[in-house]
Amino acid sequence: MHRLRSLTISLSILFCPVSVSLGNEPVKASATPALKADIEFAKVGDVSLTLDAFVPAGPGPFPTCILVHGGGFVRGDKQTYIKPLFGPLSDAGFTWFTINYRLAPEHRWPACAEDVETAVRWVRSHAKEYKVDASRIALIGESAGGHLVSWVGARSADKLGLAAVVPFYAPHDLELQVKHRNALGESMQALLGLTEINDDAWKRLHDASPSTYVHASMPPYLLIHGNKDPQVPYAQSMRFQEQMKAVGNSCELITIAEGAHGMGGGERLGSDYQQQLVAWLMKTLK
Repeated sequence: MHRLRSLTISLSILFCPVSVSLGNEPVKASATPALKADIEFAKVGDVSLTLDAFVPAGPGPFPTCILVHGGGFVRGDKQTYIKPLFGPLSDAGFTWFTINYRLAPEHRWPACAEDVETAVRWVRSHAKEYKVDASRIALIGESAGGHLVSWVGARSADKLGLAAVVPFYAPHDLELQVKHRNALGESMQALLGLTEINDDAWKRLHDASPSTYVHASMPPYLLIHGNKDPQVPYAQSMRFQEQMKAVGNSCELITIAEGAHGMGGGERLGSDYQQQLVAWLMKTLK
């Protein structure tokens, strides 16, 4: 859904060392543990699904974030697009995981959403090993990944034990997204196997939209979106926030002024969305 590459500036330059306490004791960002890479969390047929894990120093357990990359459902992996969040979450003392999922068109909907749910269950089942506080797990995704975390939060938050959900510039309403473009686009064709806009297409878009399943007692959501996004309209987040609040859910919205699509744009604009995200997580997962 976007093709913007995240910046790969050295985290030691981009993020100053801080000392915070989110687990049982303060964690020094200057002594950052190594990332544990390419851990298999599931195998579906001949597809090996892997994740990378960051575990802070100290006894824990720590509040935990599971990150889901974007890429229009057809591209990207656990080390692309969402990478600007790695440093802030590490410095703040979170355990975090970044995951792969099956991509379209080889794997149609709802394979990608099922993989996100599988990853959450895997993290919970390996909580002790990775110092995860299972009562404080947040699901974070951007673009297509934002759609997936919003969907999983709306459909399965209770059974998965999610404490918070953070969609970045997410298409919560796929019908609205298609109407905005007046075309199905590569993503919807690949994800849902659609070839033309007709009654069946509208039904399938409706059924695959997180907004369709908004209900009371969902976990707190934080939406982050640039108000100049040409790919996923800012109105997507505004409308979803209205839906959430209408049924009594907590749903905050961070607007990146003049922000386009992708985290890199927010960084170039000097947005403090990363600090706001960390502050919100610390408050919500206290």
